[in-house]
Amino acid sequence: MTLPIYQIDAFARQRFSGNPAAVVPLESWLPDEMMQAIAMENNLAETAYVVRREDGTYDLRWFTPELEIPLCGHATLAAAFVLFTYYGFTGNTICFHTQSGKLFVNKAGDNRLVLDFPARPLIRLSAPEEHALSLQLTTILGKTPLEIFHSVNNYLAIYQCEEDVRSINPNISALNELADVIGVIVTAQGSGEYDCVSRYFCPNTTIPEDPVTGSAHCSLVPYWAEKLSKTTLFAYQASARGGEISCELITEATTQNQRVRMGGYAAPYLQGTIEV
Repeated sequence: MTLPIYQIDAFARQRFSGNPAAVVPLESWLPDEMMQAIAMENNLAETAYVVRREDGTYDLRWFTPELEIPLCGHATLAAAFVLFTYYGFTGNTICFHTQSGKLFVNKAGDNRLVLDFPARPLIRLSAPEEHALSLQLTTILGKTPLEIFHSVNNYLAIYQCEEDVRSINPNISALNELADVIGVIVTAQGSGEYDCVSRYFCPNTTIPEDPVTGSAHCSLVPYWAEKLSKTTLFAYQASARGGEISCELITEATTQNQRVRMGGYAAPYLQGTIEV
């Protein structure tokens, strides 16, 4: 069987920056074991699979080299870019059906793509001296945070300044002992053009630091929007590849549920086929 495959640098103005993701459009679902094997072979942070529904919306799933995950921002942006660019999607908004509900990607006027994701609530943990997990995270990260929160599948550690975030060198072997989360986010207020900076570490994966993580900003944006008293933010993920995300916190008028809009560019790197 021959399948199309694309590799896209997401949240990137140019190739070799941002976060690379593979996208495999399908006519129907492959067995989960096959999709996992393809993701392992690709050895990227995420491989996205899309299947078109009769109504013109799409089912979307994401696999790391190790497992399927419930939410991924950069691979969603990459999937939308492929559909807009190579598959003739003519509307301005793509609707994806996912494990995290309906997700939307809109075309902006400046060639950006804007993700519309649910915000993720935060639960504050006690200080390191009062909470064993906070102490464990502080030891792993090597710097004592101001606060630690738990979000969906992630921990969020708040630091004093941007330099604290940029200089963190976590103990990877100790990080891998965190079995109950997908990742650890570290963040601080930006010192220049960015409202906030962050990094994202991934326990028990082949890629211990994710370059640019849309799903992490579902937690970061609500925190910094409240902290900075503003709903529009310009965020930077300070990985080696780096990535910029234009963010906005939206509160739905009828339900008061919060959603996060994240805008970024995408740069195509590879287009081809795979044999499975």
